Amino acid sequence: MAANVIACIDDSHYAESVCDGAAWAAQQLTAPLHLLHALDYVHGAGEQNLSGTLGFGAQETLLEELASLDEKRAKIAMEQGKQLLVAAKARVSAAGLPEIETRQRHGELTDTLMDLEKETRLLVVGKRGAESASAHGHIGSHIEKIIRAMHKPILIVQPEFTAPKVLMIAYDGSATIRKGIEMIAASPLLKGCHCHLVMVGADLDANRESLKWADELLVKAGLTVESHIISGDPETALVEYQSQNNIELLVLGAYGHSRIRHFIVGSTTTAMICRCQTSMLILR
Repeated sequence: MAANVIACIDDSHYAESVCDGAAWAAQQLTAPLHLLHALDYVHGAGEQNLSGTLGFGAQETLLEELASLDEKRAKIAMEQGKQLLVAAKARVSAAGLPEIETRQRHGELTDTLMDLEKETRLLVVGKRGAESASAHGHIGSHIEKIIRAMHKPILIVQPEFTAPKVLMIAYDGSATIRKGIEMIAASPLLKGCHCHLVMVGADLDANRESLKWADELLVKAGLTVESHIISGDPETALVEYQSQNNIELLVLGAYGHSRIRHFIVGSTTTAMICRCQTSMLILR
Protein backbone atom coordinates (compact mmCIF):
# COMPACT_ATOMS: atom_id res chain seq x y z
CA MET A 1 0.00 0.00 0.00
CA ALA A 2 1.27 3.45 -0.92
CA ALA A 3 2.03 5.13 2.39
CA ASN A 4 4.92 7.57 2.11
CA VAL A 5 5.20 11.28 1.51
CA ILE A 6 8.22 11.64 -0.77
CA ALA A 7 9.97 15.01 -0.99
CA CYS A 8 12.43 15.76 -3.80
CA ILE A 9 15.45 17.61 -2.43
CA ASP A 10 18.01 19.44 -4.57
CA ASP A 11 20.27 22.47 -4.20
CA SER A 12 17.74 25.03 -5.48
CA HIS A 13 16.23 27.71 -3.26
CA TYR A 14 13.01 25.68 -3.28
CA ALA A 15 14.56 23.01 -1.04
CA GLU A 16 13.46 24.58 2.26
CA SER A 17 9.87 25.07 1.09
CA VAL A 18 9.81 21.47 -0.16
CA CYS A 19 10.84 20.40 3.35
CA ASP A 20 8.15 22.58 4.94
CA GLY A 21 5.43 21.40 2.56
CA ALA A 22 6.41 17.76 3.00
CA ALA A 23 6.50 18.07 6.80
CA TRP A 24 3.00 19.60 6.79
CA ALA A 25 1.65 16.89 4.48
CA ALA A 26 3.23 14.06 6.49
CA GLN A 27 1.70 15.44 9.69
CA GLN A 28 -1.74 15.83 8.11
CA LEU A 29 -1.64 12.33 6.65
CA THR A 30 0.14 10.75 9.63
CA ALA A 31 2.49 9.24 7.07
CA PRO A 32 6.23 8.48 7.00
CA LEU A 33 8.33 11.12 5.25
CA HIS A 34 11.05 10.11 2.81
CA LEU A 35 13.54 12.74 1.64
CA LEU A 36 14.85 11.88 -1.82
CA HIS A 37 17.87 13.20 -3.67
CA ALA A 38 18.15 11.89 -7.23
CA LEU A 39 21.74 12.00 -8.43
CA ASP A 40 21.62 12.28 -12.19
CA TYR A 41 24.53 10.74 -14.00
CA VAL A 42 27.39 13.22 -14.27
CA HIS A 43 28.10 13.86 -17.93
CA GLY A 44 31.48 15.49 -18.26
CA ALA A 45 34.10 16.11 -20.84
CA GLY A 46 35.08 12.45 -20.80
CA GLU A 47 32.27 11.75 -23.28
CA GLN A 48 33.78 13.91 -26.00
CA ASN A 49 34.85 12.23 -29.21
CA LEU A 50 38.50 13.11 -29.73
CA SER A 51 39.18 10.70 -32.59
CA GLY A 52 41.23 12.28 -35.30
CA THR A 53 42.12 15.36 -33.29
CA LEU A 54 45.18 14.08 -31.45
CA GLY A 55 47.86 11.49 -31.84
CA PHE A 56 46.99 8.11 -30.31
CA GLY A 57 49.28 8.43 -27.28
CA ALA A 58 48.20 11.96 -26.41
CA GLN A 59 44.53 11.09 -26.93
CA GLU A 60 44.73 8.05 -24.65
CA THR A 61 46.40 10.07 -21.89
CA LEU A 62 43.86 12.88 -22.14
CA LEU A 63 40.90 10.47 -22.07
CA GLU A 64 42.27 8.89 -18.90
CA GLU A 65 42.57 12.33 -17.28
CA LEU A 66 39.03 13.26 -18.35
CA ALA A 67 37.66 9.97 -16.99
CA SER A 68 39.38 10.66 -13.69
CA LEU A 69 37.88 14.15 -13.63
CA ASP A 70 34.39 12.75 -14.25
CA GLU A 71 34.87 10.34 -11.37
CA LYS A 72 35.82 13.21 -9.09
CA ARG A 73 32.78 15.18 -10.22
CA ALA A 74 30.53 12.22 -9.43
CA LYS A 75 32.02 11.84 -5.94
CA ILE A 76 31.59 15.55 -5.24
CA ALA A 77 27.97 15.47 -6.45
CA MET A 78 27.26 12.46 -4.25
CA GLU A 79 28.75 14.12 -1.19
CA GLN A 80 26.84 17.33 -1.89
CA GLY A 81 23.62 15.32 -2.12
CA LYS A 82 24.31 13.63 1.21
CA GLN A 83 24.86 17.01 2.85
CA LEU A 84 21.61 18.32 1.34
CA LEU A 85 19.74 15.37 2.83
CA VAL A 86 21.32 15.91 6.25
CA ALA A 87 20.24 19.57 6.20
CA ALA A 88 16.74 18.64 4.98
CA LYS A 89 16.30 16.03 7.69
CA ALA A 90 17.33 18.55 10.34
CA ARG A 91 14.73 21.01 9.04
CA VAL A 92 11.83 18.56 9.00
CA SER A 93 12.88 17.01 12.33
CA ALA A 94 12.18 20.38 13.91
CA ALA A 95 8.52 19.83 13.04
CA GLY A 96 8.47 16.81 15.34
CA LEU A 97 7.99 14.10 12.71
CA PRO A 98 8.66 10.63 14.11
CA GLU A 99 9.45 8.82 10.85
CA ILE A 100 11.97 10.38 8.47
CA GLU A 101 14.06 8.45 5.98
CA THR A 102 16.67 9.83 3.59
CA ARG A 103 17.39 8.28 0.21
CA GLN A 104 19.96 8.99 -2.46
CA ARG A 105 19.30 7.38 -5.82
CA HIS A 106 21.31 7.39 -9.04
CA GLY A 107 19.48 8.13 -12.26
CA GLU A 108 17.09 10.54 -13.92
CA LEU A 109 14.51 11.99 -11.50
CA THR A 110 11.34 10.90 -13.30
CA ASP A 111 12.62 7.33 -13.68
CA THR A 112 13.52 7.27 -9.99
CA LEU A 113 10.06 8.48 -8.99
CA MET A 114 8.39 5.89 -11.20
CA ASP A 115 10.38 3.19 -9.42
CA LEU A 116 9.01 4.50 -6.11
CA GLU A 117 5.45 5.14 -7.29
CA LYS A 118 3.88 2.11 -5.61
CA GLU A 119 5.06 3.27 -2.20
CA THR A 120 4.19 6.93 -2.77
CA ARG A 121 1.12 8.50 -1.23
CA LEU A 122 2.01 12.10 -2.04
CA LEU A 123 4.94 13.59 -3.95
CA VAL A 124 6.30 17.02 -2.99
CA VAL A 125 8.45 19.00 -5.45
CA GLY A 126 9.57 22.57 -5.99
CA LYS A 127 8.07 24.50 -8.88
CA ARG A 128 11.56 24.70 -10.34
CA GLY A 129 14.70 22.76 -9.64
CA ALA A 130 18.32 23.76 -9.46
CA GLU A 131 18.74 24.00 -13.24
CA SER A 132 15.87 26.45 -13.74
CA ALA A 133 15.30 27.97 -10.30
CA SER A 134 15.77 31.53 -11.55
CA ALA A 135 13.55 31.17 -14.63
CA HIS A 136 10.68 33.35 -13.44
CA GLY A 137 7.34 32.47 -15.03
CA HIS A 138 8.50 29.06 -16.14
CA ILE A 139 8.31 25.62 -14.57
CA GLY A 140 11.13 23.21 -14.00
CA SER A 141 12.18 20.86 -16.78
CA HIS A 142 11.16 17.83 -14.72
CA ILE A 143 7.70 19.00 -13.65
CA GLU A 144 5.81 18.31 -16.86
CA LYS A 145 7.39 14.87 -17.22
CA ILE A 146 6.57 14.02 -13.61
CA ILE A 147 2.92 15.09 -13.94
CA ARG A 148 2.54 13.10 -17.13
CA ALA A 149 4.21 9.99 -15.72
CA MET A 150 3.03 9.82 -12.10
CA HIS A 151 -0.42 8.66 -11.07
CA LYS A 152 -0.14 10.05 -7.55
CA PRO A 153 -1.07 13.46 -6.08
CA ILE A 154 1.72 16.00 -6.50
CA LEU A 155 2.22 19.02 -4.25
CA ILE A 156 4.15 21.72 -6.12
CA VAL A 157 5.49 24.37 -3.76
CA GLN A 158 6.60 27.94 -4.27
CA PRO A 159 9.82 29.36 -2.71
CA GLU A 160 7.94 29.82 0.58
CA PHE A 161 5.38 27.41 1.99
CA THR A 162 2.88 27.95 4.79
CA ALA A 163 0.26 25.46 5.92
CA PRO A 164 -2.85 26.37 3.91
CA LYS A 165 -6.06 27.44 5.59
CA VAL A 166 -7.83 28.62 2.44
CA LEU A 167 -7.79 26.60 -0.76
CA MET A 168 -9.39 26.73 -4.17
CA ILE A 169 -10.42 23.74 -6.26
CA ALA A 170 -10.53 24.49 -9.97
CA TYR A 171 -13.59 22.42 -10.83
CA ASP A 172 -14.45 21.66 -14.46
CA GLY A 173 -16.77 18.68 -14.03
CA SER A 174 -14.31 16.30 -15.70
CA ALA A 175 -13.83 12.71 -14.58
CA THR A 176 -10.35 13.64 -13.33
CA ILE A 177 -11.48 16.39 -10.98
CA ARG A 178 -14.55 14.42 -9.83
CA LYS A 179 -12.20 11.62 -8.82
CA GLY A 180 -10.06 14.31 -7.17
CA ILE A 181 -13.02 15.58 -5.15
CA GLU A 182 -13.61 12.04 -3.88
CA MET A 183 -9.92 11.76 -2.96
CA ILE A 184 -10.01 15.04 -1.04
CA ALA A 185 -13.18 14.04 0.80
CA ALA A 186 -11.63 10.73 1.87
CA SER A 187 -8.26 12.18 2.91
CA PRO A 188 -7.23 14.03 6.09
CA LEU A 189 -4.79 16.21 4.10
CA LEU A 190 -7.06 19.24 3.73
CA LYS A 191 -9.32 18.78 6.74
CA GLY A 192 -10.02 22.07 8.50
CA CYS A 193 -9.46 24.19 5.40
CA HIS A 194 -11.96 26.64 3.93
CA CYS A 195 -12.59 25.60 0.34
CA HIS A 196 -13.49 27.79 -2.63
CA LEU A 197 -15.03 25.48 -5.24
CA VAL A 198 -14.75 27.43 -8.49
CA MET A 199 -15.99 26.57 -11.97
CA VAL A 200 -15.22 28.72 -14.99
CA GLY A 201 -18.08 28.50 -17.46
CA ALA A 202 -21.70 29.33 -18.16
CA ASP A 203 -24.20 29.52 -15.32
CA LEU A 204 -26.25 26.58 -16.57
CA ASP A 205 -28.34 23.99 -14.74
CA ALA A 206 -25.92 21.19 -15.66
CA ASN A 207 -22.95 23.12 -14.27
CA ARG A 208 -24.81 24.04 -11.09
CA GLU A 209 -25.83 20.42 -10.53
CA SER A 210 -22.27 19.18 -11.06
CA LEU A 211 -20.94 21.84 -8.70
CA LYS A 212 -23.62 20.97 -6.12
CA TRP A 213 -22.50 17.33 -6.13
CA ALA A 214 -18.91 18.34 -5.34
CA ASP A 215 -20.00 20.90 -2.73
CA GLU A 216 -22.16 18.41 -0.84
CA LEU A 217 -19.49 15.71 -0.86
CA LEU A 218 -16.86 18.07 0.56
CA VAL A 219 -19.21 19.46 3.22
CA LYS A 220 -20.12 15.92 4.25
CA ALA A 221 -16.39 15.26 4.65
CA GLY A 222 -16.07 18.17 7.10
CA LEU A 223 -14.79 21.03 4.93
CA THR A 224 -16.39 24.46 4.84
CA VAL A 225 -17.20 25.24 1.22
CA GLU A 226 -18.35 28.14 -0.91
CA SER A 227 -19.14 27.45 -4.56
CA HIS A 228 -18.92 29.86 -7.48
CA ILE A 229 -19.39 29.79 -11.23
CA ILE A 230 -17.36 32.53 -12.86
CA SER A 231 -16.98 33.63 -16.46
CA GLY A 232 -13.90 34.25 -18.54
CA ASP A 233 -10.87 32.41 -19.81
CA PRO A 234 -9.91 29.74 -17.24
CA GLU A 235 -6.21 30.58 -17.28
CA THR A 236 -6.91 34.24 -16.46
CA ALA A 237 -10.09 33.97 -14.37
CA LEU A 238 -8.70 31.36 -11.97
CA VAL A 239 -5.47 33.28 -11.36
CA GLU A 240 -7.44 36.49 -10.72
CA TYR A 241 -9.81 34.70 -8.34
CA GLN A 242 -6.88 33.19 -6.47
CA SER A 243 -5.25 36.58 -6.05
CA GLN A 244 -8.44 38.39 -4.99
CA ASN A 245 -9.42 35.79 -2.39
CA ASN A 246 -6.05 35.15 -0.76
CA ILE A 247 -6.03 31.50 -1.82
CA GLU A 248 -3.10 29.64 -0.23
CA LEU A 249 -3.38 26.37 -2.14
CA LEU A 250 -4.75 25.71 -5.60
CA VAL A 251 -6.06 22.22 -6.41
CA LEU A 252 -6.07 21.21 -10.08
CA GLY A 253 -6.78 18.10 -12.09
CA ALA A 254 -3.79 17.18 -14.24
CA TYR A 255 -5.96 16.85 -17.35
CA GLY A 256 -9.34 18.25 -18.22
CA HIS A 257 -9.97 15.80 -21.06
CA SER A 258 -8.51 12.40 -21.83
CA ARG A 259 -7.27 13.44 -25.28
CA ILE A 260 -4.84 15.84 -23.62
CA ARG A 261 -3.00 12.84 -22.18
CA HIS A 262 -1.39 12.54 -25.60
CA PHE A 263 0.21 15.96 -25.18
CA ILE A 264 2.76 17.10 -22.64
CA VAL A 265 0.24 18.45 -20.12
CA GLY A 266 -3.22 19.99 -20.47
CA SER A 267 -2.83 23.60 -21.55
CA THR A 268 -4.80 25.07 -18.65
CA THR A 269 -2.84 23.01 -16.12
CA THR A 270 0.48 24.11 -17.63
CA ALA A 271 -0.56 27.76 -17.74
CA MET A 272 -1.79 27.70 -14.15
CA ILE A 273 1.44 26.16 -12.88
CA CYS A 274 3.42 28.82 -14.72
CA ARG A 275 1.32 31.81 -13.69
CA CYS A 276 0.02 30.97 -10.24
CA GLN A 277 1.93 32.42 -7.29
CA THR A 278 0.69 29.90 -4.74
CA SER A 279 1.41 26.27 -4.07
CA MET A 280 -0.58 23.71 -6.08
CA LEU A 281 -1.90 20.22 -5.52
CA ILE A 282 -2.14 18.33 -8.81
CA LEU A 283 -4.51 15.37 -8.87
CA ARG A 284 -4.72 12.49 -11.36
